[in-house]
Amino acid sequence: MIELLTAPTPNGWKVAIMLEECALPYDVTLINIGKGEQFEADFLAVSPNNKIPSIIDRDPADGGAPVSVFETGAILVYLAEKTGKFLPADLRGRKAVLEWLMWQVSGLGPMLGQHGHFKLYASERLEYPTRRYRKETLRLYGVLDKQLADYEFVAGNDYSIADMACFPWVQTYRAQEVPLDEFAHVRRWYEALKQRPPLRRGMAVARDLMNSTLTMDAKTRETLFGIDEE
Repeated sequence: MIELLTAPTPNGWKVAIMLEECALPYDVTLINIGKGEQFEADFLAVSPNNKIPSIIDRDPADGGAPVSVFETGAILVYLAEKTGKFLPADLRGRKAVLEWLMWQVSGLGPMLGQHGHFKLYASERLEYPTRRYRKETLRLYGVLDKQLADYEFVAGNDYSIADMACFPWVQTYRAQEVPLDEFAHVRRWYEALKQRPPLRRGMAVARDLMNSTLTMDAKTRETLFGIDEE
């Protein structure tokens, strides 16, 4: 049994998708990041960077004590190796998936996260950072579009953890006002992935709690972003 400690965000959904795609049994422990539960000692014991998601594998492959894993890239690789799914065993296929997974966790996620912050959540609208991160967001969409012009999926012609990592961030395109139709290959990939039942189930995890857990008042902004507005 896997325990998923998470919240309804793109990073949380990445891991939920993988659990659903692998048909692994799991329980969900919701972490109210708006109220600061990510800073509590029990959560920090498994996720020292105070970020969701993390997992606890209570049936690890070595038969030993439960294993906790934090950081979405590490979690996806761990689950892929545990199940033998969605991460190729051959050298070249594995290399490609890990390249694009690292691209997502180091680029696509952080840059879209910053763009979303300044565009959607910042109490003060600032032109320079909004413009700077929008430009980088569109550049990254262009990188992904070029890759998908040659391949069915992000890391080649097989669905993988690289696709699971990218999809929840791309699905924010409406809120971030990204013109998805200008990236035809990303659009084709996005529409195809939306039809996968396990992906849809993963994306539904805790989605009904989004508004109730993230009421964006001054206290929540201070908790999430470390900015005291008083």
